[in-house]
Amino acid sequence: MMNSEPAPAPPPPPDPAIEARGLTVVRGDRTVLRGLDFTVRPGRITGLLGPSGCGKTTLMRAVVGTQAKVTGRLDVLGRPAGDPALRPRIGYVTQAPSVYTDLTVRQNLDYFAAVLHPGRAHREARRDAVARAIGDVDLTSHADALAGALSGGQRSRVSLAVALLGTPDLLVLDEPTVGLDPVLRRDLWDLFHRLAADRSTALLISSHVMDEAERCHRLLLMREGRILAEDTPEALRDRTGAETVEDAFLHLVDAAAPRTEEAPR
Repeated sequence: MMNSEPAPAPPPPPDPAIEARGLTVVRGDRTVLRGLDFTVRPGRITGLLGPSGCGKTTLMRAVVGTQAKVTGRLDVLGRPAGDPALRPRIGYVTQAPSVYTDLTVRQNLDYFAAVLHPGRAHREARRDAVARAIGDVDLTSHADALAGALSGGQRSRVSLAVALLGTPDLLVLDEPTVGLDPVLRRDLWDLFHRLAADRSTALLISSHVMDEAERCHRLLLMREGRILAEDTPEALRDRTGAETVEDAFLHLVDAAAPRTEEAPR
C-alpha cells in the first residue's frame, strides 16, 4: 500500500546575509556605485571581482556601514547597513593591515578581544577566542613575535585573526591575498572555505585577480560602478561560451561597452 501522505516541504532558504536594491553612492559630482542589485547568502563565498577603481572598496565600506552618502536599500544580516547592533557580527579586513607593530601577535588580539568583550567576567572567553583566532590563521608559532617583525603577509593574517575574534556571521575582506605567495594564498582560501562550510559564515571577498574567481561559490563582476553579472563561475562560463571567468568577464565588458561609454562620468 502506497503512503499517501505528502512529502514534507523542504526548509526555506536562509535569509540573505546581504541584500542590496538600487544601491547608489555619490562622491562629489561622481557616481561611484550605480543602482546595484545583489544578494550574498550565508555559508557561501561571494567573490567581488573587477579592475582597480571599479567601486569594490566603496561597496564594501557601504556594507560595513562606514561609507557616506549611500542611497537605495542595503540590508545586512536583517538590519539596515550601519546599524550599531551589527558591529559584533561583522568582521572587516581592509587592504592595509590594522595591527599595532609594537605589540606581539597575541597582545594585538588580547587588546581587540578586550574591546569586543570587556570585563573580568569574560576573561576566559577572551583567552579562548584569541587562541582560536591565532590557530585559524596558522600563526601559533608566531604568537609571541612582534607584529612589526612579521612579513606583510603575516601581518595581513593578524588582521584577519582580529576579524575572526567574534566568530562573525559576515566576513568582508578587501583584497586579502594581495602580495601573498601562492602557498599562503592557498592556505587562506582553504580557511575561507572552512569558515563557510563549518560555521555558515557569509564571506564577501574582493579581488582583481581573476583566477581567484574559481574558488568562489558565486561572483559579482563589476566595472565602472556597475555589476555586469551575478552568478556562479560555471554559469558565467556557460553563458558566455568562455573557458575561463576572465574570458567571460571580457566578453561581458565588450557586450556592455556601448552602455558604459554613454554612462555619465
